[in-house]
Amino acid sequence: MKTHRRIKIVVLILDILMCVFLFFTYGPISYFRTLLITTAMTTKSHHYLARTFYSDDLINKVLSENYISEVGENTNLDEINFDSIIETDKYESEYEKQILKHNKDDVYKIFEISGTGYKGFVAAIYDASRIELVTTKYLKKQGQFLQTIAKENEALLAINGGGFIDIDGQGDGGTPTGTVIQNSKILFEGADTGWGGGIVGFTSDNKLLLTKESSSSALSQGIEDAVDFGPFLIVNGKRSVIKGNGGYGTSSRTAIAQRQDGIVLFVVIDGRQPGYSLGVTMSELTDILVRYKAYNAVNLDGGASSSMVENGNIVNKPCAVSKTGERWIPTAWIVK
Repeated sequence: MKTHRRIKIVVLILDILMCVFLFFTYGPISYFRTLLITTAMTTKSHHYLARTFYSDDLINKVLSENYISEVGENTNLDEINFDSIIETDKYESEYEKQILKHNKDDVYKIFEISGTGYKGFVAAIYDASRIELVTTKYLKKQGQFLQTIAKENEALLAINGGGFIDIDGQGDGGTPTGTVIQNSKILFEGADTGWGGGIVGFTSDNKLLLTKESSSSALSQGIEDAVDFGPFLIVNGKRSVIKGNGGYGTSSRTAIAQRQDGIVLFVVIDGRQPGYSLGVTMSELTDILVRYKAYNAVNLDGGASSSMVENGNIVNKPCAVSKTGERWIPTAWIVK
């Protein structure tokens, strides 16, 4: 009798959960439908999560209502002034204090941030000349964990860089999407499956350049290290126009940015971990970057790739299915 009662209770609970699921998936509240579609359709290998429940017409309609219109400019490098930092013990906001209060000899500083539904980390790099792009030593063949790449390159600090070919979620992280430039030489060009966004990298005078032009044009503008990704979120202090949630859903994010005073920001937001951190939308990521006065900023590869390593140790909580939570990646930005 007790067993029969337990079975009825379990069935009732399952029925309730199914009703709740159907309500949020097909019901009148479009937020959850939009969130599921935009999150799934901007992953590299989980489109089926949206297509299982919705028609292509509905998916396309939702995506058409959630998009990013980028600023149609290249970065104006003349507007970055490394001599504009003023030493002070008075700060205009708590965010400026987080960035500017540091020991004189610090190369960088890391601090934790959090908001509704997310946790993450910001690294402020005070000497942009210490930033380099590095790659897996098996480029075009197989990626490596960020922790491994950082250790092999004796990095003080590292974040993941550009994207990679990931057919059916089986990508080995070895083949980048788009261009990779290192030490003013093109290491890789092509394999753009729509996950590029534009060339993002540092020039010989340590300024972050965002451009939609060709790799040869970027080289002519003095770029030394670069990857190809996007979208560009802030260009010359102007925010991209983000409609709805931007069409990228909520997920783990990595971004790189530079303030007008030359300070570089590495931003990593954890996601896909209910109860800890779900991640952020592109709009929320842009809000974070604006808060810390990013003047030029771009979204890098996110999701399971998002990770930050300091002195060989993982700082954040990556969400890939590996012992460390990391995923094989092709490129990384490091501080030496």
